[in-house]
Amino acid sequence: MCRMLIEGDGGCLHDARHTHASLMLKQGVHPKVVSERLGHASIQITLDTYSHVAPGLQEAAARGFDNILNAESKHDKELKELVRS
Repeated sequence: MCRMLIEGDGGCLHDARHTHASLMLKQGVHPKVVSERLGHASIQITLDTYSHVAPGLQEAAARGFDNILNAESKHDKELKELVRS
């Protein structure tokens, strides 16, 4: 049973804990860190419980990888131009 944060408020500690974990994951905090903060026995528990946060994280990871590839491609073009001069 949830313990009330404030009598009559309707919120509970479990809700606050869940919100805390979800926000950390959305901010890009590594799941291992979130898992340790929550006291989970393994990172798998955290990943299974908070997988609903993951779709946005996957998109962010794909964008980041794209940025890396584009930056390297731009760097390669600049080097080729320098070599030609």
